[in-house]
Amino acid sequence: MLIVKLMRDTFLENAFYPEFLAGLGISTQRCSFTTWDATTGRHFHNFITWKDLRANKMVKEWNSSYQTRGLRMGSRLMYTFLREHRYLLMSGFKFINSQITLRLLWALQNVQELQDEAKKGNALFGCIDSWLLYKFTGRHVTDVSNAAATGIFDPFHMNWSTLMMSILKIPRNMFPRVVDTSGDHFGVTHKSIFGVEVTIYCSMTDQSASLFGSGCLNTGDLNITLGTDTIVNVNSGNKVHASVSGLNPVVGWRIGGELVYMIEAAWYETGSIVEWAKRIGLIDQLAETVDIANSVDESAGVFFVPAFSGIHGPINDYTAAAGFIGIEPTTEKAHIIRAMLESIVYGIVLIFEVLNRETDHILNKIRVDGGMSANDFVLQLLADLTGLRVERATNTEKMSILGVAFVAGLQCGVWKNKEDVCKLRKVETIFLPNVANKIRYRMTDVHWKQALERFGRWYSDLLN
Repeated sequence: MLIVKLMRDTFLENAFYPEFLAGLGISTQRCSFTTWDATTGRHFHNFITWKDLRANKMVKEWNSSYQTRGLRMGSRLMYTFLREHRYLLMSGFKFINSQITLRLLWALQNVQELQDEAKKGNALFGCIDSWLLYKFTGRHVTDVSNAAATGIFDPFHMNWSTLMMSILKIPRNMFPRVVDTSGDHFGVTHKSIFGVEVTIYCSMTDQSASLFGSGCLNTGDLNITLGTDTIVNVNSGNKVHASVSGLNPVVGWRIGGELVYMIEAAWYETGSIVEWAKRIGLIDQLAETVDIANSVDESAGVFFVPAFSGIHGPINDYTAAAGFIGIEPTTEKAHIIRAMLESIVYGIVLIFEVLNRETDHILNKIRVDGGMSANDFVLQLLADLTGLRVERATNTEKMSILGVAFVAGLQCGVWKNKEDVCKLRKVETIFLPNVANKIRYRMTDVHWKQALERFGRWYSDLLN
């Protein structure tokens, strides 16, 4: 595997010997998966990523089907009588492309060899973590944080959802065994890989690892990853948050007797905005946008709706269009770039409005990581509009790697407790909220929401 060669080359270049390793930890992107032959280990198809749209037609059909409508209606009825949060969560259930559910069903229906071997009970499914663990150790396992992000996992019962498998008719024996985020259940690497056996002590998703690496270890702690997308994560302790407004309950980690859930919401256009601006020649680098945005006092009535793939939670309008509104003959390039950066923060504010409405968590500060967190304009505006202190650590690009290293190190005794690893996180810059700026933006936020409405259901209207 290429990843093994990369690790070997890294060891060689740094004169490091694998026998010095105390253990390994794995942090991976979520919801990209493959399937493989249980006998030979040969994969049936390439990884199907979380942005793959081949199941898009199925998503639309299933969401409008009598079966899914009946599931929502039945869940609403059950919640009315039983007041259990799992029924509240299912009352607003919708299939989405970014989760695995219908993409896996699409593969089962369209990859003939997979379909044949699945009928024989000889097909295995796994996300990137499971695939790596299978190749490294021969074990077919996944941790709770990876399982919970698939859409086929029940966060209330902490196991694969028999309901979802029954609805979609996906064989149960395809799925990996679900284990704790850290421990000795992942196995050891084959001796042929590094020349020695190395214990894998931890496997967790990138967002869970980022939350841990950012030191968000207490209930109510908040981290925002400003990377390819904007991902908002709140440590919700041992409680699953049931939402019908676009907040997703996922598992942060389960370590020993500690089970930590996360509230998650995503605004999927962040890095893509910058890449698009580069491609059409608006900017050369992200760093220059700070000075350009600050060269004007406001965006002069220009608003940008970042909906290259629709508007996600909490609006969830996948027929929305991206675009600018309010451009006049006096509009300058600086106004356009400022409006683009502002749209990232406006999206986060929408999520915060739902958080404040649906939870009683007291949010004190925001910890940020990811490439966009290097942008001072975005972070200062984020502090201003949320009224919270924003902390940027000295290390913003490798927070998930840091988090999984912390968890693996705690498991194998490199550090004694979580307090020890929290001391290793260093804050580089703190952005304090400017109340006057928040007041100045009050009407601007209203106008941006009006722009969202104008661009909403754009493609749906064209089709009709």
